[in-house]
Amino acid sequence: MQARFLQTAGLRWLFFLVGLMVMSFGIALMIRAELGIAPWEVLHVGLMQQIGLTVGSWSIITGFLVLFVSCLLVKEWPKLGTVVNMIIVGVFIDLFLFILPSSELAVISWIMLLASILINGYGIGLYIAPGLGAGPRDSLMLALHKLTGWKVQRVRILLELVVLAAGWLLGGPVFLGTLIYCVGIGYVVGISLPHCKRMVTKLIERGIIYENIDKGTLRVNNYDGTRKEIR
Repeated sequence: MQARFLQTAGLRWLFFLVGLMVMSFGIALMIRAELGIAPWEVLHVGLMQQIGLTVGSWSIITGFLVLFVSCLLVKEWPKLGTVVNMIIVGVFIDLFLFILPSSELAVISWIMLLASILINGYGIGLYIAPGLGAGPRDSLMLALHKLTGWKVQRVRILLELVVLAAGWLLGGPVFLGTLIYCVGIGYVVGISLPHCKRMVTKLIERGIIYENIDKGTLRVNNYDGTRKEIR
């Protein structure tokens, strides 16, 4: 029983961490496309330009502030995964920015931009699905979704627009890609979140069944002398 619990917990944390890596890669890819960055990154870059530090550092700092607001709204303590999210995402963003080169071809830049939105959206769905705690910004999104009853897509779009305005006032870079992200990310998350939840739940349940022989299906073509009886 304990081994089964550890296996389930391990799978959930695996999906969670992979989702964070995927989402961070999408963020860094969009920055390197240089066609306009996501609203939260507009804010982070604006803060970096005004004060200093790195994009990843400001991701962590603003994450703490946003998480505090989310906790006040839902009157709940954050999950461990939410705290881990704040730190891991900031580190991964800086890491991928260090690795990924900028594109000098317009076609490649547009491909990078569109791919980054899909990658980011599915990364969000993948790390939320295990239920270990949404990130600070997505915790605020889900808190507002719960309190208002609005669709996730609508809440996400409104949040992105508010953050975009603040980042733009701080001097963060805004271009056509930013607008595309604001409109598109809500729809991608609205599709990816339920899809990833079904996928993660199915894979975890399948892993548990395979580990428990009593819940496994009996094969017809076996060699223990029961084949004819089963038929």
